[in-house]
Amino acid sequence: MQKQAVLNLLGLARRASRLVTGDNLVLGAIRSREAKLVYVANDASANTRKKFSDKSSYYEVPLVTEFSKMELSQAIGSDRSIIAVMDAGFAKKMQQLLT
Repeated sequence: MQKQAVLNLLGLARRASRLVTGDNLVLGAIRSREAKLVYVANDASANTRKKFSDKSSYYEVPLVTEFSKMELSQAIGSDRSIIAVMDAGFAKKMQQLLT
């Protein structure tokens, strides 16, 4: 697994405007099936992790909990613990690097 490469891709996706961040926007992206991959910080609250885990599994969106809030925030340049990748190409490459 190449964690740093994934974080670099997250930053690139942010600059390309292919990310959605924040609880409500990410939930909307999951429900509309526009989200291709969802990141939830492993140090987010248990309630938040469960909510997004349940939604992601119901709508069949892959969920990643490998990173802390600090790692995700540094990667995208803003303080976030929930991120949805909206681009299939970015999501596919990130999933390849995570396996």
